[in-house]
Amino acid sequence: MLIKTDHDGFIHPVSSEITSEKVYRDRRALIKLMAGGAAGAALTGWAGREAMAQAISKPGKHAALVGGKSAVAGAVTMDKVTEYKDASSYNNYYEFGTDKADPARNAGTLVTRPWTVSIEGLVKQPKTYGIEELLKLSAQEERIYRMRCVEGWSMVIPWVGYSLAELIKKVEPLGSAKYVEFVTLADPKTMPFVGSRVLDWPYVEALRLDEAMNPLTLLTFGMYGEVLPNQNGAPVRLVVPWKYGFKSGKSIVKIRFTDKEPRTAWNKAAAQEYGFYSNVNPNVDHPRWSQATERRIGEDGLFAKKRKTLMFNGYESQVAQLYADMDLKKLF
Repeated sequence: MLIKTDHDGFIHPVSSEITSEKVYRDRRALIKLMAGGAAGAALTGWAGREAMAQAISKPGKHAALVGGKSAVAGAVTMDKVTEYKDASSYNNYYEFGTDKADPARNAGTLVTRPWTVSIEGLVKQPKTYGIEELLKLSAQEERIYRMRCVEGWSMVIPWVGYSLAELIKKVEPLGSAKYVEFVTLADPKTMPFVGSRVLDWPYVEALRLDEAMNPLTLLTFGMYGEVLPNQNGAPVRLVVPWKYGFKSGKSIVKIRFTDKEPRTAWNKAAAQEYGFYSNVNPNVDHPRWSQATERRIGEDGLFAKKRKTLMFNGYESQVAQLYADMDLKKLF
């Protein structure tokens, strides 16, 4: 079913208030099928629309104000859902190029069926899931999350998926498991920039187990009521809304449970710039730019006043307890 969520001051409207009636009805039908355990039946429809999801002029044009208010350093602001055309054309996905427009131009080569995700390491129930089985594992819901990139830009995106904790409970981590590592696809045949010297491939990200179990951490299959476009991480990605965007790995093929902190892609490339935790924190600057402000894509002009960055990207009440005894300036 479609679950309306309220995250840290957000009161989300029903989907019909932020999309056209046609898209709204399609979305409700899709999510109803999936929630009822009929994801397999819905997959034919999703597959048929998968190519359409690459078209940039999709549902975002109907985006309107997200109801509710959030306090930003004493001021009151309204958050608006980012238009689909912006969310699907301004991306970081280095396997398809380093320019923000490269993924939308180049990701059409990605093959997302068949697709499997293997669960490995310190679990009682290791298993390889086909994407169809993974889709059926739990009811889908739509969540509107703020997303913040380390370069100082942000978006507000309606994601479709379920809490990663649902999958974690199924595979039963051992008591010795402390971290969860996410390995993404690295296929030079379909990803033209794999093999470049920018990063050590495959792209790897990781979370502490308690971070992965937090209800906000989303195993994600869609956005704006549609299947994920390739450039946004099809067919399955992670969404961790209180961390900088690079922590939300795309096109995941392996999830590994371990007792040691994994080496992650950007941390290996530049540890002084990209810490393991990478929580959104206005008080910790990147060595080459401030993190105290951000620019909302599609909303602010180049010379418009920037927003003040929220601690934990505005999700402080839900996640601050995870880091209660940590120095977040050292463990950034």
